[in-house]
Amino acid sequence: MSEKVKIVTLGCEKNLVDSEIMSGLIDARGYSLVEREEDATVIIVNTCGFIDAAKEESVNTILDLAELKETGRLKALIVSGCLTQRYKQELMKEMPEIDGIVGTGDFHHINQIVDEALKGKRPVFVGNPVFNYEEKLPRKLTTASYTTYIKIAEGCDNNCTFCSIPIMRGKFRSRSMDSILAEAELLAGQGVKEISLIAQDSTNYGTDLYGEYKLAELLNKVSLVEGVHWVRLHYAYPGFFTDELIDEIANNPKVCKYIDMPLQHSEDAVLKRMRRPGRNRDIRELIARIRDRIPGVSLRTSLIVGFPGETEEEFAALCDFVREVKFDRLGVFTYSKEEDTPASRLPNQLDEDVKEWRANTLMEVQRQVAGETSRKYIGQVLDVLLEKYDGRSDVYVGRSQYDAPEIDGEVYVTRPGSEIGDIVKVRITHAYEYDLSGEGVL
Repeated sequence: MSEKVKIVTLGCEKNLVDSEIMSGLIDARGYSLVEREEDATVIIVNTCGFIDAAKEESVNTILDLAELKETGRLKALIVSGCLTQRYKQELMKEMPEIDGIVGTGDFHHINQIVDEALKGKRPVFVGNPVFNYEEKLPRKLTTASYTTYIKIAEGCDNNCTFCSIPIMRGKFRSRSMDSILAEAELLAGQGVKEISLIAQDSTNYGTDLYGEYKLAELLNKVSLVEGVHWVRLHYAYPGFFTDELIDEIANNPKVCKYIDMPLQHSEDAVLKRMRRPGRNRDIRELIARIRDRIPGVSLRTSLIVGFPGETEEEFAALCDFVREVKFDRLGVFTYSKEEDTPASRLPNQLDEDVKEWRANTLMEVQRQVAGETSRKYIGQVLDVLLEKYDGRSDVYVGRSQYDAPEIDGEVYVTRPGSEIGDIVKVRITHAYEYDLSGEGVL
C-alpha cells in the first residue's frame, strides 16, 4: 500500500521552501501527498523554533496531530525544522508521540526517515547544518502557480544577541549563482512570474563563495530569465547594502521597487546591545540614499520592542523614528528571551505586559503612517498581479510590485479584463491604511 503523506508547515517562507523540497522528494519516491491530515498515514510537521510563541505553536500542533494515531489512519508522526535542530534530545525523550525527527540540514534524507519511522526505528537525523539545496533535487510548489520563493543562502554569521538562527540554521553559506539561475529557469518554465529571493541575510550573498557582494549581479541575472516579470528582495541586512545593489534595484524594470530590510531598532544603545550594524545616523543615511536613488521605493522593516534595558525614552524615540521615516510596511515583534543567546543573560528584562503595550502602541503609530503613505498611489496606474476573485463583492484582489505576498497590502480591482495570474494595469482610485482599490485600465 502506498503511504499517504501530509506535510504541515509552520513558520516562515524559508520553512515553506524546505517543505516543498520534502514534498518533491516524497512525490518522487512514489508516496501520495494528501491535503487533509485525517487522510494521512504519515504526517511531517515542519516546525518553527524562533521565539517562544512559535515553539508553543509547534509543540501544540505535534500533540494535536498525534491524536490521529487513535482516531485516524496515522502510522508515523515525523517532526522537522528549527525546533528539532535545537531540541532533538528533549523532543525524543519527552514526546513519545514522535516517530522520527530531522534537522534543518538533513531534510533531503526525508524518504529514508519516513521508511525507518514506519518500521518503528524512531530515526534521528540532526547533524551540523551544512546542506544547500541544488535545483537537481525535486521541489513541489505549494504556492500559487505564478509566485514563489528561491532561497539564495542558508544560515547566518551576524550573531545578533537576541537571535537563535545561527544555532538552528548554521553558518552563512551562499548557493552558487548557477544553481539559483537554473532553479529560476525551471520555475519560470512552470509559469512562475514573480520570484522572491530569500535568505536569513540576503545582502551578504556571495561573500563566502566569490569573495565579494554578488546580490546585485544575481538580481540582474534572475531578471533576465525568460518568463520572469518581477524579482523581489527580502531580508536585506542593512550593514551590507552596497551602492551597486541600490542602482540595480533602481534601474532594472523587473526588480520590484520594494526592499524588505529588518532594522530591529533605531536607538544607538539598544542597537549596540543587540549587536546590530551601524547606528541611528547610519540607518537614516542609508534610507535617505535608497529613497533618493529609487524614487517611489516601498520600504518594509521589522522592529523589536521590549529588548532588555529598553527605556521609556528609547521606546518613545523609536516611535518618533517611525513617524519621521514613514515606512511603507512595518512589522513589530515583542522581544522573546531565547535561551543560549547573549541577550537572555542581559539585566533589566522587561515584563510581558510592558512589551505587549509597546508593540500595540508602535503598531498604532504605524497604522497612522500607513494611511498617509498609501494615499500617494491615488491617481497612479500600477501593474497589479491578480491573485483571487471575490464573488461577493465582484472584485479581483491582487498586489502591486510594492507589496509582497502574504505579509503586505492588497489591491482591489474592478473591471480588470484579465484572469487570475495575469499582471494588469490598474488606476488607483482609493487608498486605505494598508490596501488600495482601483479600476482596470483597458
